[in-house]
Amino acid sequence: MEFLPGGDLMSMLIKYDTFSEDVTRFYIAECILAIGDIHRMGFIHRDIKPDNILIDREGHIKLSDFGLSTGFHKTHDSQYNQRLFESQGIGNGSTTNGGVNNGGGAGQQGEPGTDAINLTISSKDRLATWKKNRRALAYSTVGTPDYIAPEIFRQQGYGQECDWWSMGAIMFECLVGYAPFCGENAHETWQKIMHWREQLIFPEDVHLSPAAVDLIRRLICEPEDRLGRNGVQEIMAHPYFHGVDWANIRRMEAPYVPRLISITDTSYFQTEDLERAPELPEPSDYLTGNESKQKDLAFLGYTYKRFESLTRRDAL
Repeated sequence: MEFLPGGDLMSMLIKYDTFSEDVTRFYIAECILAIGDIHRMGFIHRDIKPDNILIDREGHIKLSDFGLSTGFHKTHDSQYNQRLFESQGIGNGSTTNGGVNNGGGAGQQGEPGTDAINLTISSKDRLATWKKNRRALAYSTVGTPDYIAPEIFRQQGYGQECDWWSMGAIMFECLVGYAPFCGENAHETWQKIMHWREQLIFPEDVHLSPAAVDLIRRLICEPEDRLGRNGVQEIMAHPYFHGVDWANIRRMEAPYVPRLISITDTSYFQTEDLERAPELPEPSDYLTGNESKQKDLAFLGYTYKRFESLTRRDAL
Protein backbone atom coordinates (compact mmCIF):
# COMPACT_ATOMS: atom_id res chain seq x y z
CA MET A 1 0.00 0.00 0.00
CA GLU A 2 1.07 3.58 -0.46
CA PHE A 3 2.79 5.53 2.30
CA LEU A 4 0.38 7.97 3.96
CA PRO A 5 2.62 10.62 5.55
CA GLY A 6 -0.01 12.47 7.61
CA GLY A 7 0.05 10.01 10.50
CA ASP A 8 -3.16 8.69 11.98
CA LEU A 9 -6.23 10.01 13.75
CA MET A 10 -5.03 8.69 17.09
CA SER A 11 -1.97 10.95 17.01
CA MET A 12 -4.13 13.93 16.09
CA LEU A 13 -6.51 13.26 18.98
CA ILE A 14 -3.62 12.94 21.42
CA LYS A 15 -2.17 16.23 20.15
CA TYR A 16 -5.37 18.30 19.94
CA ASP A 17 -7.58 16.53 22.55
CA THR A 18 -10.84 17.44 20.80
CA PHE A 19 -12.05 18.59 17.39
CA SER A 20 -14.77 21.07 16.57
CA GLU A 21 -18.02 19.68 15.20
CA ASP A 22 -17.12 20.85 11.69
CA VAL A 23 -13.76 19.06 11.76
CA THR A 24 -15.33 15.97 13.32
CA ARG A 25 -18.05 15.99 10.67
CA PHE A 26 -15.42 15.97 7.92
CA TYR A 27 -13.44 13.02 9.27
CA ILE A 28 -16.49 10.98 10.26
CA ALA A 29 -18.11 11.59 6.86
CA GLU A 30 -15.04 10.31 5.02
CA CYS A 31 -14.88 7.29 7.32
CA ILE A 32 -18.54 6.54 6.64
CA LEU A 33 -17.90 6.53 2.89
CA ALA A 34 -14.94 4.18 3.36
CA ILE A 35 -16.88 1.77 5.58
CA GLY A 36 -19.83 1.88 3.22
CA ASP A 37 -17.56 0.76 0.37
CA ILE A 38 -16.20 -2.09 2.51
CA HIS A 39 -19.72 -3.28 3.29
CA ARG A 40 -20.78 -3.06 -0.35
CA MET A 41 -17.87 -5.32 -1.27
CA GLY A 42 -19.13 -7.90 1.18
CA PHE A 43 -16.73 -7.40 4.08
CA ILE A 44 -16.85 -6.28 7.72
CA HIS A 45 -13.78 -4.44 9.03
CA ARG A 46 -14.20 -5.39 12.74
CA ASP A 47 -11.23 -3.31 13.95
CA ILE A 48 -12.12 0.32 13.25
CA LYS A 49 -10.28 2.62 15.65
CA PRO A 50 -8.36 5.93 15.38
CA ASP A 51 -5.06 4.04 14.99
CA ASN A 52 -6.33 2.54 11.71
CA ILE A 53 -7.58 5.80 10.22
CA LEU A 54 -4.57 7.15 8.31
CA ILE A 55 -4.13 10.61 6.78
CA ASP A 56 -2.72 11.15 3.31
CA ARG A 57 -0.53 14.00 2.13
CA GLU A 58 -3.59 16.14 1.34
CA GLY A 59 -5.19 15.62 4.76
CA HIS A 60 -7.88 13.17 3.70
CA ILE A 61 -8.37 9.87 5.49
CA LYS A 62 -7.91 6.31 4.34
CA LEU A 63 -8.98 3.26 6.31
CA SER A 64 -6.26 0.67 6.90
CA ASP A 65 -5.48 -2.62 8.64
CA PHE A 66 -7.84 -5.23 7.27
CA GLY A 67 -6.18 -8.06 9.18
CA LEU A 68 -9.39 -8.78 11.09
CA SER A 69 -11.77 -8.19 8.21
CA THR A 70 -14.14 -11.01 7.41
CA GLY A 71 -16.85 -11.97 4.97
CA PHE A 72 -20.30 -10.52 5.19
CA HIS A 73 -22.09 -13.06 7.36
CA LYS A 74 -23.20 -13.45 10.96
CA THR A 75 -20.79 -16.05 12.34
CA HIS A 76 -17.05 -15.39 12.52
CA ASP A 77 -13.85 -16.82 13.88
CA SER A 78 -13.54 -15.48 17.43
CA GLN A 79 -9.91 -16.44 18.10
CA TYR A 80 -8.69 -12.83 18.09
CA ASN A 81 -11.23 -11.70 20.67
CA GLN A 82 -10.64 -14.84 22.72
CA ARG A 83 -6.94 -13.97 22.90
CA LEU A 84 -7.92 -10.47 24.00
CA PHE A 85 -10.16 -11.89 26.74
CA GLU A 86 -7.51 -14.28 28.01
CA SER A 87 -4.63 -11.79 27.97
CA GLN A 88 -6.62 -9.21 29.92
CA GLY A 89 -8.35 -11.58 32.32
CA ILE A 90 -11.73 -10.95 30.70
CA GLY A 91 -14.41 -13.59 31.10
CA ASN A 92 -16.52 -14.79 28.20
CA GLY A 93 -19.41 -12.64 27.10
CA SER A 94 -22.25 -15.03 27.91
CA THR A 95 -22.66 -14.16 31.60
CA THR A 96 -22.66 -10.42 31.13
CA ASN A 97 -24.84 -10.72 28.07
CA GLY A 98 -27.63 -12.04 30.25
CA GLY A 99 -27.44 -8.92 32.39
CA VAL A 100 -27.59 -6.62 29.39
CA ASN A 101 -30.50 -8.37 27.69
CA ASN A 102 -32.47 -8.31 30.90
CA GLY A 103 -31.88 -4.60 31.31
CA GLY A 104 -29.67 -5.17 34.33
CA GLY A 105 -27.37 -2.46 35.55
CA ALA A 106 -23.80 -2.70 36.75
CA GLY A 107 -23.19 -5.30 39.39
CA GLN A 108 -26.40 -7.24 38.98
CA GLN A 109 -24.64 -10.31 37.63
CA GLY A 110 -21.92 -10.21 40.26
CA GLU A 111 -18.98 -9.44 37.96
CA PRO A 112 -15.94 -8.59 40.06
CA GLY A 113 -15.21 -4.89 40.24
CA THR A 114 -18.29 -3.72 38.37
CA ASP A 115 -19.53 -1.56 41.22
CA ALA A 116 -16.22 0.34 41.27
CA ILE A 117 -16.53 1.60 37.70
CA ASN A 118 -16.53 5.39 37.40
CA LEU A 119 -19.15 6.81 35.06
CA THR A 120 -16.89 9.45 33.58
CA ILE A 121 -13.21 10.35 33.55
CA SER A 122 -12.90 13.73 35.23
CA SER A 123 -9.28 13.59 36.37
CA LYS A 124 -6.84 15.04 33.87
CA ASP A 125 -4.12 12.78 35.28
CA ARG A 126 -6.25 9.68 34.68
CA LEU A 127 -7.07 10.87 31.18
CA ALA A 128 -3.39 11.44 30.39
CA THR A 129 -2.57 7.95 31.68
CA TRP A 130 -5.30 6.46 29.52
CA LYS A 131 -3.98 8.22 26.42
CA LYS A 132 -0.42 7.06 27.10
CA ASN A 133 -1.53 3.47 27.62
CA ARG A 134 -3.72 3.68 24.54
CA ARG A 135 -0.79 4.60 22.33
CA ALA A 136 1.30 1.74 23.72
CA LEU A 137 -1.61 -0.67 23.14
CA ALA A 138 -1.81 0.47 19.54
CA TYR A 139 1.65 -1.04 18.99
CA SER A 140 1.02 -4.21 20.97
CA THR A 141 -0.22 -7.58 19.75
CA VAL A 142 -3.33 -7.40 21.95
CA GLY A 143 -4.88 -4.04 21.15
CA THR A 144 -7.57 -2.11 22.95
CA PRO A 145 -11.28 -2.96 23.34
CA ASP A 146 -12.38 0.71 23.53
CA TYR A 147 -14.12 0.67 20.14
CA ILE A 148 -15.41 -2.91 20.01
CA ALA A 149 -19.18 -3.43 19.87
CA PRO A 150 -20.76 -5.50 22.68
CA GLU A 151 -22.13 -8.12 20.28
CA ILE A 152 -18.54 -9.07 19.37
CA PHE A 153 -17.74 -9.70 23.03
CA ARG A 154 -20.84 -11.87 23.38
CA GLN A 155 -19.46 -14.19 20.69
CA GLN A 156 -22.96 -15.01 19.54
CA GLY A 157 -22.67 -13.78 15.94
CA TYR A 158 -22.75 -10.26 14.53
CA GLY A 159 -22.89 -8.37 11.26
CA GLN A 160 -21.84 -5.12 9.61
CA GLU A 161 -23.52 -3.14 12.39
CA CYS A 162 -20.44 -3.64 14.60
CA ASP A 163 -18.47 -1.22 12.41
CA TRP A 164 -21.03 1.55 12.97
CA TRP A 165 -20.73 1.17 16.75
CA SER A 166 -17.00 1.79 16.38
CA MET A 167 -17.67 4.97 14.42
CA GLY A 168 -20.01 6.17 17.17
CA ALA A 169 -17.27 5.64 19.75
CA ILE A 170 -14.71 7.47 17.60
CA MET A 171 -17.10 10.37 17.03
CA PHE A 172 -17.65 10.64 20.79
CA GLU A 173 -13.89 10.77 21.35
CA CYS A 174 -13.36 13.43 18.68
CA LEU A 175 -15.91 15.72 20.36
CA VAL A 176 -15.38 14.91 24.05
CA GLY A 177 -11.69 14.04 24.29
CA TYR A 178 -11.77 10.42 25.41
CA ALA A 179 -13.42 7.20 24.32
CA PRO A 180 -16.91 6.74 25.80
CA PHE A 181 -16.05 3.55 27.71
CA CYS A 182 -12.36 4.06 28.46
CA GLY A 183 -11.14 2.59 31.72
CA GLU A 184 -7.89 2.03 33.59
CA ASN A 185 -7.56 -1.44 32.05
CA ALA A 186 -9.16 -3.61 29.38
CA HIS A 187 -11.33 -5.46 31.90
CA GLU A 188 -12.91 -2.23 33.14
CA THR A 189 -13.49 -1.06 29.57
CA TRP A 190 -15.10 -4.39 28.69
CA GLN A 191 -17.49 -4.10 31.64
CA LYS A 192 -18.44 -0.58 30.64
CA ILE A 193 -19.17 -1.64 27.08
CA MET A 194 -21.30 -4.56 28.22
CA HIS A 195 -23.29 -2.12 30.41
CA TRP A 196 -23.31 0.63 27.81
CA ARG A 197 -26.81 1.88 28.72
CA GLU A 198 -25.60 2.99 32.15
CA GLN A 199 -22.08 3.94 31.06
CA LEU A 200 -22.68 6.15 28.00
CA ILE A 201 -22.46 9.55 29.71
CA PHE A 202 -22.14 12.89 27.96
CA PRO A 203 -20.14 15.26 30.23
CA GLU A 204 -21.98 18.41 31.24
CA ASP A 205 -18.97 20.65 30.63
CA VAL A 206 -18.79 19.75 26.91
CA HIS A 207 -21.37 21.42 24.66
CA LEU A 208 -22.57 19.22 21.82
CA SER A 209 -25.28 19.95 19.30
CA PRO A 210 -28.50 17.91 19.61
CA ALA A 211 -27.79 16.37 16.21
CA ALA A 212 -24.35 15.16 17.32
CA VAL A 213 -25.71 13.62 20.51
CA ASP A 214 -28.53 11.95 18.60
CA LEU A 215 -26.18 10.43 16.01
CA ILE A 216 -23.85 9.05 18.69
CA ARG A 217 -26.78 7.53 20.58
CA ARG A 218 -28.12 5.96 17.39
CA LEU A 219 -24.73 4.39 16.65
CA ILE A 220 -23.89 3.30 20.20
CA CYS A 221 -26.89 1.08 20.81
CA GLU A 222 -28.04 -2.49 20.26
CA PRO A 223 -27.42 -3.75 16.69
CA GLU A 224 -31.11 -4.17 15.88
CA ASP A 225 -31.64 -0.47 16.64
CA ARG A 226 -28.37 0.84 15.19
CA LEU A 227 -28.39 3.39 12.40
CA GLY A 228 -26.81 1.92 9.28
CA ARG A 229 -28.18 -1.57 9.77
CA ASN A 230 -30.17 -1.09 6.55
CA GLY A 231 -27.34 0.53 4.63
CA VAL A 232 -24.97 3.48 4.80
CA GLN A 233 -27.59 5.84 3.36
CA GLU A 234 -29.35 5.82 6.75
CA ILE A 235 -26.33 7.47 8.34
CA MET A 236 -25.61 9.82 5.45
CA ALA A 237 -29.17 11.16 5.71
CA HIS A 238 -28.85 12.02 9.41
CA PRO A 239 -29.30 15.76 10.23
CA TYR A 240 -25.76 15.93 11.64
CA PHE A 241 -24.47 15.70 8.06
CA HIS A 242 -26.78 18.36 6.68
CA GLY A 243 -24.92 20.26 3.96
CA VAL A 244 -22.20 17.64 3.41
CA ASP A 245 -21.37 17.27 -0.29
CA TRP A 246 -20.88 13.53 -0.25
CA ALA A 247 -20.00 13.30 -3.95
CA ASN A 248 -17.18 15.85 -3.73
CA ILE A 249 -15.94 15.66 -0.15
CA ARG A 250 -12.62 14.13 -1.16
CA ARG A 251 -12.04 17.06 -3.51
CA MET A 252 -12.52 19.57 -0.70
CA GLU A 253 -9.62 21.05 1.21
CA ALA A 254 -9.10 19.06 4.40
CA PRO A 255 -9.24 20.82 7.80
CA TYR A 256 -5.57 20.08 8.34
CA VAL A 257 -3.03 19.45 5.58
CA PRO A 258 0.30 17.93 6.67
CA ARG A 259 3.37 20.07 6.08
CA LEU A 260 5.92 17.67 4.64
CA ILE A 261 9.62 18.28 4.07
CA SER A 262 10.02 15.20 1.82
CA ILE A 263 8.04 12.33 0.40
CA THR A 264 9.39 10.04 3.16
CA ASP A 265 8.77 12.50 6.01
CA THR A 266 7.73 10.45 9.07
CA SER A 267 7.41 13.33 11.53
CA TYR A 268 3.64 12.82 11.82
CA PHE A 269 4.13 9.33 13.21
CA GLN A 270 4.62 9.62 16.96
CA THR A 271 7.43 7.52 18.45
CA GLU A 272 7.56 8.69 22.07
CA ASP A 273 6.06 6.70 24.95
CA LEU A 274 6.72 3.40 23.20
CA GLU A 275 9.01 1.86 25.84
CA ARG A 276 6.88 -1.26 25.82
CA ALA A 277 6.94 -1.67 22.04
CA PRO A 278 8.41 -4.95 20.73
CA GLU A 279 12.07 -5.06 19.78
CA LEU A 280 12.75 -3.58 16.37
CA PRO A 281 13.88 -5.75 13.47
CA GLU A 282 17.17 -5.11 11.70
CA PRO A 283 17.06 -1.90 9.64
CA SER A 284 15.96 -2.51 6.07
CA ASP A 285 18.44 -2.06 3.24
CA TYR A 286 16.64 1.06 2.01
CA LEU A 287 17.45 2.89 5.24
CA THR A 288 21.07 3.64 6.10
CA GLY A 289 22.97 5.71 8.61
CA ASN A 290 22.34 6.57 12.26
CA GLU A 291 18.69 7.47 11.70
CA SER A 292 17.71 4.00 10.50
CA LYS A 293 16.30 2.66 13.76
CA GLN A 294 14.43 5.85 14.51
CA LYS A 295 12.81 5.72 11.06
CA ASP A 296 12.01 2.03 11.50
CA LEU A 297 10.23 2.87 14.74
CA ALA A 298 8.00 5.27 12.87
CA PHE A 299 7.02 2.42 10.55
CA LEU A 300 6.49 -0.11 13.33
CA GLY A 301 3.74 -2.51 12.30
CA TYR A 302 3.88 -1.58 8.61
CA THR A 303 5.42 -3.27 5.59
CA TYR A 304 7.16 -1.25 2.91
CA LYS A 305 7.51 -1.63 -0.84
CA ARG A 306 9.10 0.98 -3.05
CA PHE A 307 6.90 2.24 -5.88
CA GLU A 308 8.87 4.33 -8.33
CA SER A 309 5.92 6.57 -9.14
CA LEU A 310 5.56 7.49 -5.48
CA THR A 311 9.23 8.06 -4.67
CA ARG A 312 9.91 10.69 -7.31
CA ARG A 313 10.33 14.09 -5.73
CA ASP A 314 7.88 15.61 -8.21
CA ALA A 315 5.13 13.33 -6.89
CA LEU A 316 4.58 15.65 -3.93
